[in-house]
Amino acid sequence: MKKKIVIWIVALAACSPLMAQQERRFIRGGNDLFHTQKFEEAEVQYRKALEKEDKSYAAAFNLADALYKQKKYDEALQQFSSLAKDQEDKEYLGELYHNIGNTLLAQNKLDECIEAYKQSLRNRPNSQETKYNLEFARKMKQDQENKDENKDQNKDNKDQNKDQNQDQNKDQNKDQNQDQDQNKDQDKKEDQDQNKDQKQNQEKNDKPQDQQQSQQPEAKISPEDAKRLLNALEAEEQKTQDKVQKEKAEALKAKRMKIEKNW
Repeated sequence: MKKKIVIWIVALAACSPLMAQQERRFIRGGNDLFHTQKFEEAEVQYRKALEKEDKSYAAAFNLADALYKQKKYDEALQQFSSLAKDQEDKEYLGELYHNIGNTLLAQNKLDECIEAYKQSLRNRPNSQETKYNLEFARKMKQDQENKDENKDQNKDNKDQNKDQNQDQNKDQNKDQNQDQDQNKDQDKKEDQDQNKDQKQNQEKNDKPQDQQQSQQPEAKISPEDAKRLLNALEAEEQKTQDKVQKEKAEALKAKRMKIEKNW
């Protein structure tokens, strides 16, 4: 039993250099494809390298880069984050968080990418590229906040103008309705007045002739005409009285004659 174990261990030891050679060969093949921007084919080579050596940092890191170039950001982020979790070397950590920041920036996750760049600088403080990317992300965030603020302000102004226009239109419509009501009342009053006049004219036409004449204004006469009219009336009155007296005298005379005759 011990003899078989020794042989097996020797066999594994003999295979280890071969596996390492195959891993490096796949990595080199993937790098050549990567440099010619054949990122999908490079991904295949890096995965083959990891099949030969699943602990290969170079194969895993390059695989994450190939995924990033294909815009497979979620897979790339998962790959970089997995490597950073188990990494203790500050230089490698700085490089990993820098690429994590780039991946988050591509996803427009500005707050998270800014924190990733800061974490990269904590491990690799002299990286000018990371500093530049950090400031770029901060500027993007500021521009986005200003844009959102202007958008909200424009929305508020639009809503305010809309409310003002609605109030103005409401007041204008109210004034128009009031004017229409006033015109309507005025037209109604005019119609009533017109109907009243027509009714009065109709009633006037329906009255007897003497009533109409009695309502006519009396003609004015001069004092001379009035005096002559009075004298004529007095003469007529005197004439009438004389006639009556004469008739009475004749009647009395006739009566006396009748009495004398009877005797």
